[in-house]
Amino acid sequence: MNTYRDLFRTPEFPSLFATVSLQIAGQTVSGFALGSLVYASTGSPLLSALAMFGPSLAQVVGALTLLSAADRVPPRAALVGLALFLGLATAAQATPGLPTAAALALVLVQGVPAALGGGVRYGLLTDILARDGYLLGRSVLNMSAGVCQILGYALGGLLVAVLSPRGTLLVAAGLYAFAALVARCGLARRPARAAGRPSLRETMRGNAALWSSVPRRYVYLALWVPNGLIVGCEALFVPYDPRHAGVLLASAALGMLAGDILTGRFLPPRWRARLAAPLRLLLAVPYLAFALHPALPFAVAAVALASVGFSASLLLQERLVALTPESLSGHALGLHTAGMLTTQGVGAVLAGALAQATSPATAMTVLAMASVAVTLRLGRGLSGGLKGGPVSPTSASAADDACTTPRPRPRTP
Repeated sequence: MNTYRDLFRTPEFPSLFATVSLQIAGQTVSGFALGSLVYASTGSPLLSALAMFGPSLAQVVGALTLLSAADRVPPRAALVGLALFLGLATAAQATPGLPTAAALALVLVQGVPAALGGGVRYGLLTDILARDGYLLGRSVLNMSAGVCQILGYALGGLLVAVLSPRGTLLVAAGLYAFAALVARCGLARRPARAAGRPSLRETMRGNAALWSSVPRRYVYLALWVPNGLIVGCEALFVPYDPRHAGVLLASAALGMLAGDILTGRFLPPRWRARLAAPLRLLLAVPYLAFALHPALPFAVAAVALASVGFSASLLLQERLVALTPESLSGHALGLHTAGMLTTQGVGAVLAGALAQATSPATAMTVLAMASVAVTLRLGRGLSGGLKGGPVSPTSASAADDACTTPRPRPRTP
């Protein structure tokens, strides 16, 4: 599978693409509307930010409690149920007179199952596509996420001005309901990938099994830590240059989009192993230029170039899928998503603390240096072939065995 046409001709992928896009649009529109509503009622930038980004921080709770369900629940039912739950919670936030504390509590409640949603979606992607199509498919979903976030914020701003924040929340609830309908009608009914009932105990066992494999542990750390530190750099764009922060954010989005297209569509498999390490370094090295307080054109170019390096995550995710048995693929990808969002939140907090003590430019430089150091430190563990072993969901010690070469998955019509 080498082209976008082949990808969208694959049964079920267009429906999965539409479901994911609608959910991201609903999340973006509702976050903007609720952030506007909370800020209007409290005047607190902190509470407004929590209203917009609280679900991401709450995903760590879902990663520690719910991820065993990613492989033990039929994926179509899970996606439909999650979309309906998010839609109902969003509609509840539009209730007139709802206290701010209750609205924020609903935000955190929405965030907990989001970790499960990531595992179900990307685990299903491995079922729908052959292994050689995963990289292209995931890159397309990444691009869709970026476009839907940009359009979602624009639509949210327009709807808040025209309808009011509460009316915009109801529109977002409708987007979630539409996502549930698309998933129900467009995805095939298939059984869960793993037997057994989901539980806190199974989630902990699965997390331990995935983490106890040394090759997978290196992949997870490379997916989480360097990216989280660079997202911390992006979190300082406003204090670094309040007038042009939007330009810097836009250049970061453009660089990410370019990287997803180049790596997902045009990078031949034989070059992936050679360019994986340079891409991981590219993510951080251009930010070292901020130590010199570059002029705006150079700063924009540095940010765009660095953001191309985020595409290294596609190669790492492909490696993670290859290192993980089918029965834990959804769990493994859900753990990646939840850990990534958590480390990004930690990176933003760390960046703010460093900037408070020094300056935004100094903090960005320090975080970039730390990202380079972590990438170099992890390089040796990522340089070998596919080692590690099949992981049993009920035995963490099995993850220490050598990984077998993954078997091709049967295609479900």
